[in-house]
Amino acid sequence: MTVTTTSQEVASTNAALPIRDQGPIGARRTGRRNLWPPLLVLVGIIAVFYGIAGIFAAQGRPYLWPFPHQILFAAVAEPASVAILYPALMNSALVALAGLACAVVIGVVWAVALAQARWIERSFYPYAVILQCLPILAVAPLIGTIFGYNFVGKVIVTLLISLFPIIANTLFGLQAADKGQRELFQLQGATRWTRLMKLQFPAAMPSIFVGLRNAAGLSVIGAIVGDQLLGQGSPGLGTAISVFASRIQGPESWAAIIIASLFGIVVFLVFGLLGRLAVGKWFDLG
Repeated sequence: MTVTTTSQEVASTNAALPIRDQGPIGARRTGRRNLWPPLLVLVGIIAVFYGIAGIFAAQGRPYLWPFPHQILFAAVAEPASVAILYPALMNSALVALAGLACAVVIGVVWAVALAQARWIERSFYPYAVILQCLPILAVAPLIGTIFGYNFVGKVIVTLLISLFPIIANTLFGLQAADKGQRELFQLQGATRWTRLMKLQFPAAMPSIFVGLRNAAGLSVIGAIVGDQLLGQGSPGLGTAISVFASRIQGPESWAAIIIASLFGIVVFLVFGLLGRLAVGKWFDLG
């Protein structure tokens, strides 16, 4: 017995199958589902924070671990701390963005040079690793002595901390171009510049944006560390944390730390969004 299926029957069967909603409503529902887990974790962290603060308060040391509502008040409502925190945030943001811009320029140029030949990579890539492994606590005073303990010195500290991800990810992306396409460009007699601009750079864009996102977070850390270690010029969040800690102002110290962390998260998310807008239609950046 032979069973035959007409095209009309196949079409009607396919029409009866449920279709997954891929429209804006489905996207909003997915966004809400992804939002709930971190919110629940945040509630748990706040509850644990309250418990630890209660223990310190019972021991007579509330200044070491204040309650979350005290930190929130110091961050947004206490005039004395607000007058210090937000100008310091702006100063740290300028240092972080300047250091990140320098890291992007130097890192991309360095990676392009390394991608030109294997002997260049073997000769110069180890020095990028050495820069990543530099003990900043030991090097920062030398940087301050040479370049000054002000804005320039802080930018150089930020540059050293955020440079390596740009080099490593850009180099990986440039070398990851499809081998068949490389051979096709060579057969067409394309110049090295043409291969770089029309093949390697487009293929490297996802890796470049991943490196940029990681370097952006590190630049915030570099700005705060440089501010703490150099400590002159316009005071940033690093100086604010040190000042509040020296005065045993627990809520203010924690407020400065949390503001610095939130700033780093915002910078990380902004560059992640830029990467998705630039290449998200063709590549999944995670």
